[in-house]
Amino acid sequence: MSQPAPQPLATPAIDRKWWHTATVYQIYPRSFCDSDGDGVGDIPGIISRLDYLQSLGITVIWLSPIFTSPMDDNGYDISDYQGIAPEFGTLTDFDRLVAEARKRGIGIVLALVVNHTSDEHSWFREARSSTDNPYRDYYIWRRPSAEGGLPSALESTFGGPAWTLDPQTGEYYLHLFSRRQPDLNWENPQVRAEVYRMMNWWLDRGIAGFRMDVIDLIGKQVDAGITSDGPHLHDYLQEMNRETFGSRDVLTVGEAWSATPTSALLYSGRDRQELSMVFQFEHVTQFWDQTYGKWRPRPFDLVALKAVFGKWQTALAEDGWNSLFWGNHDLPRAVSRYGDTTGFHVESAKMLATVLHLMKGTPFVYQGEEIGMTNVPFTSIDQYKDIETLNMHRLHVEAGLSPDDFIRGANESGRDNARTPMQWSSAPQGGFTTGSPWIEVNPNFATVNAETQVEDDQSIWSHYRKLIDLRKHHQVIVYGRYQSWLDQHPDVFVYSRTLEGDRLVVLANFRPHEVTVTMPDELQVRGRCLIGNYTDMDRIGETVTLRPYEAFALLCHLEKV
Repeated sequence: MSQPAPQPLATPAIDRKWWHTATVYQIYPRSFCDSDGDGVGDIPGIISRLDYLQSLGITVIWLSPIFTSPMDDNGYDISDYQGIAPEFGTLTDFDRLVAEARKRGIGIVLALVVNHTSDEHSWFREARSSTDNPYRDYYIWRRPSAEGGLPSALESTFGGPAWTLDPQTGEYYLHLFSRRQPDLNWENPQVRAEVYRMMNWWLDRGIAGFRMDVIDLIGKQVDAGITSDGPHLHDYLQEMNRETFGSRDVLTVGEAWSATPTSALLYSGRDRQELSMVFQFEHVTQFWDQTYGKWRPRPFDLVALKAVFGKWQTALAEDGWNSLFWGNHDLPRAVSRYGDTTGFHVESAKMLATVLHLMKGTPFVYQGEEIGMTNVPFTSIDQYKDIETLNMHRLHVEAGLSPDDFIRGANESGRDNARTPMQWSSAPQGGFTTGSPWIEVNPNFATVNAETQVEDDQSIWSHYRKLIDLRKHHQVIVYGRYQSWLDQHPDVFVYSRTLEGDRLVVLANFRPHEVTVTMPDELQVRGRCLIGNYTDMDRIGETVTLRPYEAFALLCHLEKV
């Protein structure tokens, strides 16, 4: 049975912002481009690739942390918020990056971690020196329990207790991640003032905004067992907005694993004065095992995926804003997780890009996604560098999971999948470095690399370039109302976007075989194919046969065939 056609919008309700038409490119600096042969990517290396990103159509670069850090968690453990990690370069290098990017119409967004610091931060060194030190209350300390043990049963995200005993003072400090990442006490107004002062310092240097790591945790109240979405979370974000970026035209994105559509409207609603948008992960966690989490992913379920996307598209249709992404530095490679890297690598990568980029929201491209980089084929735990993977390997093997089973899970879902070096060419080490890379390059760099694809108008890279350009020229892609169709079809994703007299119809086959689908009357239209990964289609009839991983988007006026 066909569904009723959505009513066209006369005027979008959402306030129009520059970042609505933008596409953001995430760079993991350690793995992007090494300029000096030390095996670690750096800021001069990023500068050397700005023309590549400009050619792709990118207007915002989001940098994973570049601050001074002992790198226990690859920079997400910051020891100096106003310093640049020496392996990445200098503050002068950074200022040059901002200036060179601006020349190319690209803004720089910094990843900011303010839930916790490194244990080498001067604040924490002072805090642990004595219980009456002025910095003691910058962090969260508790005395041992009455029995002399842990203050509570809180667990670290990286495995094991979230409390570590500091022998010098005889008290425990909280760390929701590594023991070397003590949590800041956001209930202390001095902490918040220090954070805001630092944020303004970076904004004054000309950056385009912040991506805020695990921002949903800053309102924690550990004695009540609350770690995310604490009662003062949104008070803090509104205060942050007033004291820092609220008067500036910048992009602010909060990472919020706990986010729901309801809470996303609190973060990003037009009258909330908080953030531009949040990253939510419901489409990711949908396929995690209830016991082993991401280390034993559940089979892919397209119906479930469509339901999640549809829920978020609908909930944020009139207010707030969606972030659109398949992958990032914490997630497996998109084409490995949702596509087909064996028989239909190119087709499935293009299909995934088409489905995502034509939804309502701001798309985020993780480095290498635009060329179809894949998960790593590691065979030993010794090849992994990620602290989470190493900790979980120890815990799961101790609990009885076989080492081989864990490696299979890590190769599917581990964070190092996204952190292998960018594959620039077929040169040694994929053109990433002239030295020995800090982590192994995926061995498929000889066939999957940017140099080959930039020159090929049928490549995955060229497909991304077209999608990014379409967003800049078609308002229906940016602001059109989303409507899902054929929600229960197990193989095909169908949705439309409608704005005034324009309708964009998107069809995608998620299977490695042909699928014939009967179309609703309202979608039987003639129009112009904006993009497709096979031959162009100019009409949708009563039935459509989609080839393996075929996807296309048809733009039409609201007229039936």
